[in-house]
Amino acid sequence: MSSKKLIKLLEQAGAVFDREGRGDHIIYKREVGGKLLKAPVLESKKELPPEYSLMVFKQLGITDDEINKLVSP
Repeated sequence: MSSKKLIKLLEQAGAVFDREGRGDHIIYKREVGGKLLKAPVLESKKELPPEYSLMVFKQLGITDDEINKLVSP
């Protein structure tokens, strides 16, 4: 999955851009159950490992069911 695709899926899940991070990272945030969760996302990668995308989803509190709904056609 590309960085652009990951960012698009995060935004569909309710995550919003928070700020620029260090280097190629941008920080996204999402509120879940009254808690504000944040995760760094690599911005300029053409292809990200699936493990990286899953880690970002989990850091933002996106459940397995939500992930499946986002990635299914």
